Amino acid sequence: MKIAAIRESAPNEARVAITPDSAKKFKALGADVVVQSGAGFASGISDEAYIAAGATIASSITDTYASADVILCVDTPNAEAIGQMPQGAVLIGMMNPLNPATDFSPLNARAIHAYAMELLPRISRAQSMDVLSSQSNLAGYRAVIEAVQATSKALPMMMTAAGTVAPAKVLVLGAGVAGLQAIATAKRLGAVVSAFDVRPAVKEQVESLGAKFVEVKADANAETSGGYAKEMDDDYKRRQAEALAAVVPAQDIIITTALIPGRPAPELLTAAMLASMKAGSVIVDLAAANGGNCKATKADEIVRSENGVTIIGYTDMPSRAAIDASPLYARNLYNFVSTLMMEKGSTALTIKSDDELIKGTLVLKGGQVVHPMLTAK
Repeated sequence: MKIAAIRESAPNEARVAITPDSAKKFKALGADVVVQSGAGFASGISDEAYIAAGATIASSITDTYASADVILCVDTPNAEAIGQMPQGAVLIGMMNPLNPATDFSPLNARAIHAYAMELLPRISRAQSMDVLSSQSNLAGYRAVIEAVQATSKALPMMMTAAGTVAPAKVLVLGAGVAGLQAIATAKRLGAVVSAFDVRPAVKEQVESLGAKFVEVKADANAETSGGYAKEMDDDYKRRQAEALAAVVPAQDIIITTALIPGRPAPELLTAAMLASMKAGSVIVDLAAANGGNCKATKADEIVRSENGVTIIGYTDMPSRAAIDASPLYARNLYNFVSTLMMEKGSTALTIKSDDELIKGTLVLKGGQVVHPMLTAK
């Protein structure tokens, strides 16, 4: 079996889907691994490191994909690269399947069998394959680092002969994986941290990290069966806005992380809240790719509001920590492929088609969209 990965084609994408460590493991299972020259450079990985791990380096996309059985990617390759894929090959990576703008027609034209890792069922045995968690952890960390770089406020309390520097106040909106990591990072840097989430169940996790939980009582279950936040009713949204409006003006940094799968990002920071913030404060909107939790956010841009608030809308936060993000992501993919697509002692592709993890991630098969969440639209 041949497993391949090329240089990522998405703008500013520094990650790579195969690392020397995962290549070595695939080789130990009897697979051939081919990586396009330069694919790992932005993640600090040289071609020589791949060769030392037993992988073959190919100079072009055509040579990399030639006769490939399994193609691993971070983001869906562009149309030019898809045109080089062998007919009927298996593609595994992040494909933004729930975005209505995602176009699967180039992949279907090649009859590609595509597995979208964002749709991996959130069950215990899938944890080692969970790309969203591994990458969101780094996104939450990096969001705080970007905010610190953009602000002129020191985060920790400092005692000096000239007086005391008060610690920065940080508010994190959304306490999922990215939010919890943002809380932990801001606390480590010495900030006073508070956090909000519609799910009351995360209050204990927030407080265990030393942050204050901004609570708005919910009458209904605020969590999906998969552990994601639900969109709340208008009454809850009104009370939520009131609670946030009371705490936003005091904040030096706000990190927003709230997403609802398959829907535009909920607006958490209104124009009035933005206007109430101090000059020099910073918002980092991790929901920028889905429209943002702040209406002033612009994807992949830094904007400055009229009252002097900096709003960062980078959509590539994990990629900004690519040296660590790539090994985690590659390990996730290795665990998925080795567990569900390879039999011990066999070098052939043997997909466990009845497994719930396979069923949960398969979006395209033989030129057709097959995932229930997509065919139901």
